[in-house]
Amino acid sequence: MTGVTQREPAPRPVTALSADDARRMALRAQGLLGAPDRRAGVRGMLLRLGAVQLDTISVLARSHELVPYARLGAVGRSAVESAYWSASPEDNAPARPHSFEYWSHAACILPIEEWPHFAFRRRARRAKGHRWHVMKDSARSCAAVLDRLKADGPLTTSQLGGGRNGGEWWDWSETKIAVEWLLDTGDVVCTERRGWKRIYDLAERAVPEPLLHDDLDDTACIRRLVAQAGAAMGVATRADLADYHRLKGEQVDAVIEDTGLVPVTVEGWAKPAWADPEALAAAPRGRHRTTLLSPFDSLIWDRPRTERIFDFTHRLEAYVPKPRRIHGYFAMPLLAGGKLVGRVDPAREGGTLVARQLSLQGPKAVRPMAQALREAAAWVGCDSVRIERCDDPRLAAALRAELTHTDGTDPEEDITA
Repeated sequence: MTGVTQREPAPRPVTALSADDARRMALRAQGLLGAPDRRAGVRGMLLRLGAVQLDTISVLARSHELVPYARLGAVGRSAVESAYWSASPEDNAPARPHSFEYWSHAACILPIEEWPHFAFRRRARRAKGHRWHVMKDSARSCAAVLDRLKADGPLTTSQLGGGRNGGEWWDWSETKIAVEWLLDTGDVVCTERRGWKRIYDLAERAVPEPLLHDDLDDTACIRRLVAQAGAAMGVATRADLADYHRLKGEQVDAVIEDTGLVPVTVEGWAKPAWADPEALAAAPRGRHRTTLLSPFDSLIWDRPRTERIFDFTHRLEAYVPKPRRIHGYFAMPLLAGGKLVGRVDPAREGGTLVARQLSLQGPKAVRPMAQALREAAAWVGCDSVRIERCDDPRLAAALRAELTHTDGTDPEEDITA
């Protein structure tokens, strides 16, 4: 029926949550409240979050390395990569990936178990017929890529024949267009990033047989992804649920009643909300993590949600012209005591972690920032920290003093939610 505005569904709430309840539930769901599950490690974290965003920017480390660091502490960077991509061979069978790269919130590392649930997106890409580029001879180009992968095993774009025609970065070669199209539609899988290059393999070889199917219809796929997003966020609005895996609001509407998520009201939230039933079953308690967050961390993916939960405006300024930046190129929010209490734009100069630009929300944030900077410096192999600019000279002086005697203990070790 045309001309009618579709309204957001109004659930019948069964639980009323305070703003603090919602904040704690979000932190626990994201693995940032309570004892870190180091036994499950990076693999367990990925299953919990459902998606870890990839990005080309590398300051202290790449974002997909910063995400487990924030939750698990100083996990070795090579161990992070191995945990994402490599499964231990069994019975002398070829190793299979723990995960794959595909389009979720953005380009993300996803648990291999979720392969069937992205069938709806693969079908949509296939139905469209192309994404950004159109091939001159689709059938021939795709067949050539598949033949090479079948004969030679996993390959990079360069090994397949080159990524560009020699012009700008978007001037893709026919081979690059073909392999990315095959990735979009599911014939090819990105099984690893090596030196930031995608490693492509045949889906039939990379995806375990029980998962290698597109049998689930669109409704089943979307229902699973909405439920997963709800579990990963603890409590969420319709817009939050849609944003997590970049679904449409009407797709969320169509499945929300069958996801198992529970309607709730949240103090101060203007929109209806849903909570994960497991998140409601027990009050979130435990130790808070004090850490710097990647700007691409799933806790703060969505700007309106971050402002609603933490009263904190988060913006990535890497693509903003330098004179217009407020907080810096790669400003990392500081999480401490379950709140976002500052941010820093870091860099490395030899063995020194440099805080190019830094802001703090009052004196209580000084010690947590010192702790977070020291921990991050040690993780990336730096042995000193230097503060360049801070928006409050008195807090800058206090922070420099704190850095001279930070002893490595956690300033939040006795805080419970």
